[in-house]
Amino acid sequence: MSGEVLVDVQGQRIRLSNLDKVLYPDAGFTKGDVIDYYSRVAPAITPHLAGRPVTFRRFPDGVAKPGFFDKNASRHAPDWIKTAAVRTPGSTTGAESLDFALLDDLPSLVWAANLAGLELHVPQWLVGPRGGRGNPDRLVFDLDPGAPATIVECCPVALALREALTEDGLTPVVKTSGSKGMQVYAAVTTSTAERTSNYAKALAERLEEAMPDLVVSRMAKDLRRGKVFIDWSQNSPNKTTVAPYSLRARPLPTASTPVTWAEVAACESVDDLTFTADDVLDRLDDLGDLFAALVEPGPRLPQ
Repeated sequence: MSGEVLVDVQGQRIRLSNLDKVLYPDAGFTKGDVIDYYSRVAPAITPHLAGRPVTFRRFPDGVAKPGFFDKNASRHAPDWIKTAAVRTPGSTTGAESLDFALLDDLPSLVWAANLAGLELHVPQWLVGPRGGRGNPDRLVFDLDPGAPATIVECCPVALALREALTEDGLTPVVKTSGSKGMQVYAAVTTSTAERTSNYAKALAERLEEAMPDLVVSRMAKDLRRGKVFIDWSQNSPNKTTVAPYSLRARPLPTASTPVTWAEVAACESVDDLTFTADDVLDRLDDLGDLFAALVEPGPRLPQ
């Protein structure tokens, strides 16, 4: 089916195109497969996207060709797509604000998938009542292994973060990045935009001091070989991280997948924590949304 087809998705008419186009050549995974995946994962992913401006990483020619980041939805969105005008200081476009899409429902998600928006990235805050940025409601630690380290080396770091966060009264959850590393999250309540970054930086530095052979909290790449960089800066209101259940632009259609702490503790190889789109759908049937706790209000961060 290489032409176009008009479909009705919960009352919204969407023109889908190039459904047979292969976007993941190594797996023969087509644009139609991408749309099908996002349609089926919608009940799990939309609560984690709702109210958050989405930055797309689009690959209209497939993952073997360069993709691009797309933030301004107003250029191509139908009028029923919810958008939020968000200030973008320092934007390369020179615009003071851009209209970001809010993917709160199934039709919006299908529309995004039809644009070959393979990766969906969101900030750790919700859009406020008048379109402004809310204070952070999520804390994130992005664990990035420096070669030859892999996600296997990320696991003891994630477990150490879990212990520290739990001691501080938080309920951490963990997911693979769908690429090389993993991310630890916790729902929080904050009163300033800088609160989560300051807390995350202090904890990352504490773990670097306690685990110097494995952990680095500084961004310099020459410090990261064979270690796990705890990227606390992802808590900046200007940054985004890949959403849970989002596909990644890798040779295979892997996804950023919530996992259990038991799986983290038992990990012995990269394959243990590598999940494709089909794996994610099977896991949702068996385990439900392991990130469900993240959509509930979290406690205040300790001083």
